[in-house]
Amino acid sequence: MKTDIEIAQSTPLVPISEIAREIGLSEEEISPYGRYKAKIDHRLIAKKAADPDGKVILVTAISPTPAGEGKTTTSVGLADALHLLGKRVMLCLREPSLGPVFGVKGGAAGGGYAQVVPMEDINLHFTGDLHAIGAANNLLAAMIDNHIYQGNALGIDPRRVTWRRCVDMNDRQLRFLVDGLGGKANGTPREDGFDITVASEVMAIFCLASDLADLKERLSRIVVATTYAGEPVTAGQLGAAGAMAALLKDAFDPNLVQTLEHTPAIIHGGPFANIAHGCNSVAATRLSCKLADYVVTEAGFGADLGAEKFLDIKCRTSGIRPSAAVVVATIRALKHHGGCAKDALNQPNPALVRAGLPNLERHIENMRNFGLPVVVAINAFPTDTAEERAEVEALCARMGVPCALSEVFAKGGEGGKALAEQLLQLIDAQQQPPELQFTYPDDAPLKEKIEAVCKKIYRAQGVQFSAAASRSLAEFERLGYGDRPVCIAKTQYSFSDNAKLLAAPEGFTVNVREARLSAGAGFIVAICGNIMTMPGLPKRPAAENIDIDADGTIRGLF
Repeated sequence: MKTDIEIAQSTPLVPISEIAREIGLSEEEISPYGRYKAKIDHRLIAKKAADPDGKVILVTAISPTPAGEGKTTTSVGLADALHLLGKRVMLCLREPSLGPVFGVKGGAAGGGYAQVVPMEDINLHFTGDLHAIGAANNLLAAMIDNHIYQGNALGIDPRRVTWRRCVDMNDRQLRFLVDGLGGKANGTPREDGFDITVASEVMAIFCLASDLADLKERLSRIVVATTYAGEPVTAGQLGAAGAMAALLKDAFDPNLVQTLEHTPAIIHGGPFANIAHGCNSVAATRLSCKLADYVVTEAGFGADLGAEKFLDIKCRTSGIRPSAAVVVATIRALKHHGGCAKDALNQPNPALVRAGLPNLERHIENMRNFGLPVVVAINAFPTDTAEERAEVEALCARMGVPCALSEVFAKGGEGGKALAEQLLQLIDAQQQPPELQFTYPDDAPLKEKIEAVCKKIYRAQGVQFSAAASRSLAEFERLGYGDRPVCIAKTQYSFSDNAKLLAAPEGFTVNVREARLSAGAGFIVAICGNIMTMPGLPKRPAAENIDIDADGTIRGLF
């Protein structure tokens, strides 16, 4: 059986200029990066403002397991299936981070016969967007410390610098450090640390900005430190916003690639969903809506994380309105949530599937509570049995939710036709996109917003705020940020902040240990449990399997 990378490398691609022509783009509107990748001028969004918008399909999933649920694979296959059915479609995904590529997950461009390509480029440096974001982040960090060193005219308290450096790699050694050592000529000693690039506020800003002017304005609003007098200091006060935006100018143009079946795909931006808001850029989604009648996009991890943030943050601030949600489930994952041991996931056990169904049920309920119609996609594995699938189908029937088997991993777009047809039935009957019901109103106090997500989405019994988190939230409200949405950072493996509480736990308390202000992005981050903004590598990282031969062919990237 071929690996993902062998399938990708053996499939002929068409020149990116042909993909561009298919979606109505001229040569002047794209900037090729080699033969199979290109940037699209983001200003097309404004030029096409009067054009009708395509219908957005949000692909999300049940709470993930370490084995993965195939959400990206399902998204790719669904777009291919819609393409096969003659629809004008665009796939719209996040860019992978090098952290998980070299860490646990490996490649993140789909799998089997449902992939975006060139997968090696997409999974590694791609068009350099993440490097540009890291450079902008670290330029700001350098300018903060230089300002302090050069006389500190703003009165920044070095003990209260909140801006951290970043690198797009899992490196636990960099979580906490002391820098500026070596004497006066080498800076001011202070505690510091690194986040992974996809957790940087610059990434969040990049993905929520509507155009370059908005990008620069948001960058200027970043709060980086506090003065000795207790007042916030911004990137704008340091004079950093213009240079940061200049570093991001080319990166801000969305990236055009293709699937194995030559369906056009835009891949742009990539904030993590467990420590950020987990969606591709607003610019990419808006552009996709102008270039296609149907836009298939995804939100990271389970619906309690990525989909909630897609709806409560991205849709709230951008005006994007999805027409339907696909909730991806696997028999293996449902058995995991039903208490199955990892080494027994491939053994038939309808009872354990049944025991794990409350997790799927809760995710469906949540999407419906937002006002979205739902289709469940059972992402097929060879070890699934008809009896196990029947348990999922019975739940969907009881809830009145369409359910389709997705075989896109093995069959590509052909294996996603049943899912595509179910969706088209649901969407084409709509006169207009559903009216979204957000989890909380804009004017609710910050603590109430956090409690609303924890209680309505996670089903927590209560929320416990640390003294430090309470002080921070009160300070953010004093500074005028109380009307911002909230972004909860927690484990992806459970509705709770405890990764071991599987299925659909109840009676638990969510512990908010820290609150961070992302003034430029326009939201407040509530950090729960032991979640880290800089992951570490596992005992045997995926990097050990990746290699390159003398001809330059990459191996082991899934």
